[in-house]
Amino acid sequence: MKSRRAVSQKQKANKKKRLRPGMVILFLAFNVIFAGLLAPLILFWGPFDALKIIAVGSVYTSRHPQVVQFFLSEEQISNIMHAYDYRNNGNNFVDKSDSFQDTGEGITIEDIEGKNYYGLTYKGKVMLIKDPTRIKVAVTSQLGITGERLTDIVAHNQAIAGINAGGFYDPAGKGNGAYPDGIAVHNGEIIHNSDGDKAQDMIAFDAKGKLILETLNVAQIKERNIREGVSFYPNLIKDGKSLVSGDGGWGMAPRTGIGQTADGTVIFVVIDGRQPLWSSGAALSDLVTVFKNYGAVTAANLDGGSTSEMIYSGKILNKLWNIFGERYMPTAFVVTTK
Repeated sequence: MKSRRAVSQKQKANKKKRLRPGMVILFLAFNVIFAGLLAPLILFWGPFDALKIIAVGSVYTSRHPQVVQFFLSEEQISNIMHAYDYRNNGNNFVDKSDSFQDTGEGITIEDIEGKNYYGLTYKGKVMLIKDPTRIKVAVTSQLGITGERLTDIVAHNQAIAGINAGGFYDPAGKGNGAYPDGIAVHNGEIIHNSDGDKAQDMIAFDAKGKLILETLNVAQIKERNIREGVSFYPNLIKDGKSLVSGDGGWGMAPRTGIGQTADGTVIFVVIDGRQPLWSSGAALSDLVTVFKNYGAVTAANLDGGSTSEMIYSGKILNKLWNIFGERYMPTAFVVTTK
């Protein structure tokens, strides 16, 4: 028969071997915090150049550039973002498939798939609108209070289709898309202007439906008879020539763009991103590739990231990156019904 002392020693040994839940939670929490602190150092100062270029470009051109600026100087950021400016990448391609034509609405929608600048797969949607005068700028109905989901903006304007347009500024820190950044024009009227007399990079349509990419102030917008437009950048193609060198310096992300062919057809492009099992995203140079494949002579980048979205007949056509669904936005390019 075992002595009480032997039993007591065995119980103590078992207690030592037994893992306590509190210690497990503490261990996991420490590792999560440690990994979180280490990740920026690996991304921004690590030896993985391709990863560094993608991370810096994507974060710096998002709404939180201060994250990169905390770790790197402006000179270091510039060197990283332009490291591939002279790289010749011949792997880009665009595969068009699963298209359908709605002859009643004069709209063609196609799926696209390609290899992006970094050799990863991207997928997206292209919408072709034959009549450019049907393209209008729509603004949230609660301007200055909150943005709206793209499905609501399209519905409120009795439109058939739409994509997100310009960016927004957020003085109250709410992130709700209440104020369009720069100038917004609809039916020839300035419906919002956040920068007074300062000229803005405009993506706009004149009275004849021609896509205009120029830096204009309010007076010049009226002189040029601009009917619809928003402020955003950078321009991608002008007079048939690409304006992008290397990857474009904005990293890899979901993208939205607008372009026009020589015959006036308007091209909407939305590329999904940040979904490794579906679509990694695109560089600005990839948007150029898509637009060139569709014969664009003019094209510009629109707000991207979690805002990138395309709507047709009340349905979201692309796969949103935002886990919370549609983002609230201030402006959209919509296609009116005939």
